[in-house]
Amino acid sequence: MSEVHAAAAADPTVLRLSLDAKATVKVGPFSRRGQSRVAVRAADHDFHPEATVTPVGLFLPETDQLFLYGVTSKVTSDCLVDCLEQWWQEYGPRFPQVRTLLLNLDNGPECHSRRTQFVARLVQFTRRTGVTVQLAYDPPYHSKYNPVERCWGVLENHWNGSLLDSVDAVLNFARTMTWKGKPPVVTLVTQVYRTGVRLPKAEMEALEAQIQRLPKLGRWFVTFPATAPA
Repeated sequence: MSEVHAAAAADPTVLRLSLDAKATVKVGPFSRRGQSRVAVRAADHDFHPEATVTPVGLFLPETDQLFLYGVTSKVTSDCLVDCLEQWWQEYGPRFPQVRTLLLNLDNGPECHSRRTQFVARLVQFTRRTGVTVQLAYDPPYHSKYNPVERCWGVLENHWNGSLLDSVDAVLNFARTMTWKGKPPVVTLVTQVYRTGVRLPKAEMEALEAQIQRLPKLGRWFVTFPATAPA
């Protein structure tokens, strides 16, 4: 992993990103522990939340910039790639020299390197944008080394002791946190995502022919070329 990061840092055409989803937040008058300067009355059970919001973070380690997507649906492979696509469409023009995106991931169930829908969507992304995507995964039980993970603790400390009793409250608290003096860019995502989307074996085999896996470490390091192999 250190070799991959060093190579990316030395290559101006490679942009390193860290992508991950935080634990889902239940929206309602529920206690989050922590401390508050004012008296706050909260419920001690959260069986029936009014809604849920899952923060999806996209973090740039070199510039310490954090982008948060508040997802009100289930976080799926489609959701994660949609967030990446939306970010690249909006902020990609800031990086005209970039030809490759290096994604740090934790090999979770929705972004696993063999998750068929995740692979399919990334192949589509590279073909549509002309940008190569490299996936670099931390091994099991080492997700804490994924840079965006460090931001979650700051966010949790920021809103603990407060009531997250509406989706707006969740987003507003996210907007007012800071990471190394910088507030994140926060976007609400209300699209409903279908779970359990999988590709047939034959389609997955065709996709595997279009990507490159590192020998012996193919589960952890995968490249999606911007152009399809001959």
